[in-house]
Amino acid sequence: MFDTLASNTTIVSSSDDTSRAMNAIRSVVRALRLNTRSIEGKLGISLAQLFVLQQLAEKPADSLNELAERTATHQSSVSVVVRRLVDRGFVTRVASRSDRRRVQITLTPDGETLLRGAPPTVQSDLMNGMSRMTPQQQATLAELLELWVLASGIDLAAAPMMFEDEPPARVGSG
Repeated sequence: MFDTLASNTTIVSSSDDTSRAMNAIRSVVRALRLNTRSIEGKLGISLAQLFVLQQLAEKPADSLNELAERTATHQSSVSVVVRRLVDRGFVTRVASRSDRRRVQITLTPDGETLLRGAPPTVQSDLMNGMSRMTPQQQATLAELLELWVLASGIDLAAAPMMFEDEPPARVGSG
């Protein structure tokens, strides 16, 4: 795949493709940054927190894993966001009646009130846009993005949700 830099015509084409890819990434990052500022200014919560609230408004979650799947993120990342929302009184976490090992996550009345008039999130727009692609296109996009990130030396480890602070590092006991 990286052998295509062999000829001058490929280099020009590759440069155009690099520009297109970088412009697409810059457009996504800009949209996320603007969306984040708007949400934080209007609602006083992060973009990730609003995205989770909007997911819960569609349907309460029967577990953190389910919510992680719906938000297309890692369970540990969504757990941090949910904890912050619980602390602010926007969601509740209660043990499931049918399986005490699971937690049900639902909006509180304060969470519902906060959502009224909230703008859509860029994450929702991106996920909706991807859902309009064929399964093959989705797989190709995911594979190529992962390849690009890895080839760039960027860690693909479970990142926090979009524009959410990294969770504090755990301190070992010895």
